[in-house]
Amino acid sequence: MTVETAPAPQPPRKSLSLAARQSRIGYGFMAPALLLLLLVGLYPLVATFITSLTNAQDGIGDPEFVGLKNYTTLFGQKDFWAAVWNTVVFTLGSVTIEFIFGLAIALVIHSQFKGRGLVRAAILIPWALPTVVSAKIWSYMFVDTYGVVNDLLVTKFHLLDTKPAWLAEPGLAMISVIAVDVWKTTPFVALLLLAGLQLIPGGLYQAADVDGANKVQQFFKITLPLLKPAILVALIFRTLDALRVFDVIWVMTGGAQNTESMATYNFQYLISFGKMGYGSAISVAIFLLIALFVIAYVVALRPGSEDVR
Repeated sequence: MTVETAPAPQPPRKSLSLAARQSRIGYGFMAPALLLLLLVGLYPLVATFITSLTNAQDGIGDPEFVGLKNYTTLFGQKDFWAAVWNTVVFTLGSVTIEFIFGLAIALVIHSQFKGRGLVRAAILIPWALPTVVSAKIWSYMFVDTYGVVNDLLVTKFHLLDTKPAWLAEPGLAMISVIAVDVWKTTPFVALLLLAGLQLIPGGLYQAADVDGANKVQQFFKITLPLLKPAILVALIFRTLDALRVFDVIWVMTGGAQNTESMATYNFQYLISFGKMGYGSAISVAIFLLIALFVIAYVVALRPGSEDVR
């Protein structure tokens, strides 16, 4: 006679926590946007990489697979590395100055004073202008013979003895291009940082006042740590734009006088010369450089690395 044993009781199933359920719901809502992002962003990137492995030329025969030949040729070109260097100089110079000026402007317009709304609207005018329009206006202003810049520096204020050719000399041309980019996009950085400043609770500053902390201590102990997410967004956005700079350089100098960027270099081979394979290799190289900058920013300015207590 066999004795049937009852099955061992199963452990109770753990119900998902509220946070886990919310995470699943969030991923569900994000799925369509992520899918669209993959279709719009990932597919062109893969297609560009595949094209970079061929000798495709616009309207000339069928492309043939050449492997990494375009990359070995590209990395051996002095003109390409000069364009990379110019792009890095432009990026570091413009983004650094824009961040300093943008933070100063954000702190000013975040404070309480009469006419603050008018000032906020006025500083956005340079950013609202199309880049091509502003670059063309400034190119006329930088003309050495009749430009406004030399008229002010030499004729009006006598800060210089001679009228420099701002867009015709290698060193001055890059400075001029950076200055125009700073003038145009600093308001954008200030706007992003202002949004971050408005999210900082005012009670923290009141508590700091009670504890006897001065304004400088409050800035470094409260403002900067809590402003890190906004700083990260501003720097990433501006770095992405600066590394892809094309319009302001193309309009003002055409890439001459040691101002050629990777984008203008790519434009010449991809559009002017019709070398689709080689131009695609340049595009992939630009993407990799941008990715390195973004990773460096995320690691250096990781939100939550410092807590304000």
